[in-house]
Amino acid sequence: MPVPADIRAFTLTGAESAVTLLNLGAVTQSWRTDLGGPSRSIVLGYREPAAYLDNPQFLGGIVGRVANRIAHGRFELDGETYHLPPNEGPHVLHGGADGLHKRLWQAEADGTSALRLTLHSPHGDQGFPAAVDFEVLITLEGNSLSYRMRATVDRPTPINLAQHSYYNLAGHGTIRDHRLRIDADALLPTDANGIPLGSALSLAGQPLDFRDGKSIRTADPHRAGIDLNYCLNAASPQVHLSHSGLALTLATDQPGLQVYTAQHLSERAAPLQGQTHRAFGAICLEPQGYPDAINRPDYPSIVVTPDHPYAATVTVSLMPETP
Repeated sequence: MPVPADIRAFTLTGAESAVTLLNLGAVTQSWRTDLGGPSRSIVLGYREPAAYLDNPQFLGGIVGRVANRIAHGRFELDGETYHLPPNEGPHVLHGGADGLHKRLWQAEADGTSALRLTLHSPHGDQGFPAAVDFEVLITLEGNSLSYRMRATVDRPTPINLAQHSYYNLAGHGTIRDHRLRIDADALLPTDANGIPLGSALSLAGQPLDFRDGKSIRTADPHRAGIDLNYCLNAASPQVHLSHSGLALTLATDQPGLQVYTAQHLSERAAPLQGQTHRAFGAICLEPQGYPDAINRPDYPSIVVTPDHPYAATVTVSLMPETP
């Protein structure tokens, strides 16, 4: 595949943070910090920007139009049935093989503190209805990185974006000893293909209950891996991850958090220096709407309209870990 000459990299700088972003896929390629230890990137990335042209693991990208899964690649909206090209068996994952994570966005830097990315997606793109204008404003203030995602449409359509960084607070090795806390009382059980089975399941007494905080190893002693949507508590939708003297806090206005422990991660291209891309080498924390929500009227709606555009914000903050 020819490499576009206009792939560009931008670096935002904060207190003890430096974040490298690409206009290809709105990718967060690197987030370097020396908080809590030696300098390292706490998100996994590829060394060469062109490697993201082949990114089936969605490393660092903004995924969509619809993040997560759409069962059997079909949905109905306003009396019409839409069929999408599948990219995970018979289902569609993260907008499809040619989703937003593969597109060249227009980029406009605001000094070294912010980057605005915009993209026009025409009606019928990847099988979805509506022409959509996307905007992602990424801002670094100190050691807090914010993603403000917006979309305006010319007719009703489902929109559900997610930022898809793979986090490892040590910068290398496994995340099985990372400690995770999630303000969620329930999760969505799924079938073997990640399609929700129905109503949310209470986490009370369940090993995957992270409300009081526990390590990934404790929650998943048999290395089965986690790839599930947690139903965040609206009053306090925060997520906390800690390891290696560093703590990460994620705040969002979205109802769900997909937690993926990267059990299928493999090295697709040369990683950033010092990193190894392997199973359980990182964890994805993906705030978003619920999976397959377009086919589930009992889930929070992901349909947006010209009068009610899409808006979502995610803020990820780093600080030294407290004992």
